[in-house]
Amino acid sequence: MAVSLSPLIFGCEGLWLTSKEIDFFAESQPFGFILFARNLESPCQIKDLCNELRLAVGWRVPIMIDQEGGRVSRLTAPHWFEFPPALDHADHINSERLFWLRGRLIAENLYSCGIDTNCAPLGDIAGPATHLVLKNRCYGSDKARVIANALALDAGQRSGGVSGVLKHIPGHGRAEQDSHIALPVVSDKQAELSNTDFDVFRQLPSINMGMTAHLVFQDIDTTAPATHSKLMVDLIRSDIGFDGLLMTDDITMDALQGDVVQRAQKAWAVGCDIVLHCNGNFEQMYNLAASSGPLTNETKKRINQVIANRPNPIPVDILQLKEEFDLLMNE
Repeated sequence: MAVSLSPLIFGCEGLWLTSKEIDFFAESQPFGFILFARNLESPCQIKDLCNELRLAVGWRVPIMIDQEGGRVSRLTAPHWFEFPPALDHADHINSERLFWLRGRLIAENLYSCGIDTNCAPLGDIAGPATHLVLKNRCYGSDKARVIANALALDAGQRSGGVSGVLKHIPGHGRAEQDSHIALPVVSDKQAELSNTDFDVFRQLPSINMGMTAHLVFQDIDTTAPATHSKLMVDLIRSDIGFDGLLMTDDITMDALQGDVVQRAQKAWAVGCDIVLHCNGNFEQMYNLAASSGPLTNETKKRINQVIANRPNPIPVDILQLKEEFDLLMNE
């Protein structure tokens, strides 16, 4: 790539960029951007905002969103398709087809607005103790079901021109607390985790972007959450075998300690490629950009792979697919 990128993904403040944001993004050159409800009003407005972001940095920068369906839906009616929680149809006899359709329909919503990356699929296994903030977002309660549904959803969204981000590596399903407000601790043994939660992510190597989990795995590293643990990042790379672009979950979540710069520095130090900063706070973004170093050679290779692997949409009859989804859901 011609531009010199920083290892950051930023949010922005509102529906349009301020002149200060335009200048800052042009100088800081983040790897990508992420949009939230505060940035979304209508299809035309979102397309204009995506164009502004790409003009600011001078290239077709990845623009992402959390559009899982269910409760985690940034794009809602009346402009966009809406979906039930993923767990509602995880065990359906035609679950893989439903998840493919879900991915393709979500991609239609996103790509038509200029958004080319979705923070999905989820590889987390729903269990009896999974916190409610996550549970009905999961793709199943057993490993095989989660793997099959995740592959199907990713294939669906890629067929609509949208790249996926696999989350939450190495597995968030055993967390009994909400990492937005506290640090979850998982006490299960590594051998058990390796055969279940971790193994889901081993079976999804085709997805070349991933997001870490802000939780402590006590049997592996008692001192730090996965995002800040060299032991855990090494496990993600070697044991799980994930060699894609590894980004943090939102660095401002309360599961982590320290100011945002300290949090980011820890994540980079242990081997995370990219730090995700979501809230659009200009001062925090400025400080992060000022403290970030150049991309490592490994991160450059992974970014190049992500860019080279961008999918192109395959034309379909989208209303026919929506009708098929609705019919299957009502069986």
